[in-house]
Amino acid sequence: MNIPSILLLILILLLIFCERATRRRSGLITLFFAIILTLGGASCKKTAQSVLSDPKKPVEVLLPEKGAYIGAFIDFGDEEDDVTVETIEEFESMVGKHQAIIASSSYWGEQDFPTANLNVIWRHGSMPLVFWSPWDRPYEQNRGPDKFSLTAIVEGKWDAYINQWADGARAFGQPMIVAFGNEMNGDWFPWSGWYYGADNSSDDKPDQWEGPEHFKEAYRYVVDRVRARGASNIKWMFHTNNYSYPQDTWNFAATYYPGANYVDWLGLSVYGQQFKDEALPNIPSLVDWPYEEISRLDPKTPIMIAEWATGEFPHSGDKGAWIRDGLDLFRTRYPRIKAAVYWHERWQNRDQTYSNLRVNSSVGALNAYRNGIAHPNWIGDLILRPVGDAK
Repeated sequence: MNIPSILLLILILLLIFCERATRRRSGLITLFFAIILTLGGASCKKTAQSVLSDPKKPVEVLLPEKGAYIGAFIDFGDEEDDVTVETIEEFESMVGKHQAIIASSSYWGEQDFPTANLNVIWRHGSMPLVFWSPWDRPYEQNRGPDKFSLTAIVEGKWDAYINQWADGARAFGQPMIVAFGNEMNGDWFPWSGWYYGADNSSDDKPDQWEGPEHFKEAYRYVVDRVRARGASNIKWMFHTNNYSYPQDTWNFAATYYPGANYVDWLGLSVYGQQFKDEALPNIPSLVDWPYEEISRLDPKTPIMIAEWATGEFPHSGDKGAWIRDGLDLFRTRYPRIKAAVYWHERWQNRDQTYSNLRVNSSVGALNAYRNGIAHPNWIGDLILRPVGDAK
């Protein structure tokens, strides 16, 4: 006998015992029905959770009607894919809230699908966000295209790998978000338009810059091929840096946009201070214009702060205040933001200094993060529904 049934039996016996206490009977009956309604609601909720936890029943992740999902990338190693449940749980214990989204990477140089990582994340009750990067070892920034060039992709040289990856995603079967070639409007990754003709354009199509056109072609090619393999559980994210580098017309986010049919999420990277010689810009200066720019690409597609963080340096700005402002403004100033994923990482620079972006780089930073995500509009548990249920 479960706990609600035991409580119900106790209430019935209590009513019988008090049968002759007519002056109290009305109050007891009122209490009885109030508790029955409460237990009934709890019972229905439990039933729904049981249905959604059935691994054989496909589910979809719904957007919060109010508020946004909270998530993190949690320093998963040099290749950003060493996902463990212990790492996730330690982070959640530190910040005081379950994470709805957990991010990790899948580099093409690994030539595999991260099945084990995704299973860890999903079984933990979080949705995987995968940065799927056409990048070969040693994964150094500011180098030109390697063997996974955009040209090689559209020429079909990596079709077998794309098929394998797509089959792995289909077999995984649970909801996941994939960002192919993130931050393409920067000049640090080899899939940037900077390396593919940049601003060259034909006379008859002056607004179609050669560099971004190569990216759009490769993006569509990959998505079409994955979809053709039946991996319908993937939501695709068009993930740009908040400001383009170089800041030229040909390199703006809109020039890379592959079209609404290929994008389920619009993503932004928003970093404050990453190195000791930089300033710490405020959140509005980092988000206002990029948010407006990316919002114009499609009026309905949800927006995710797919990466956000700042370092902590001596004689610099107040990291705790910056985090507090971010968690407040993301959910109040920018209504289309439906998720924010913090980049919890630290690295050593060539000059032996450290860039510590972790939320616990100081007591003040950690307290700001803990207090910020404690707000009920930062949602840590996925809102799920069985596929096919009426909306």
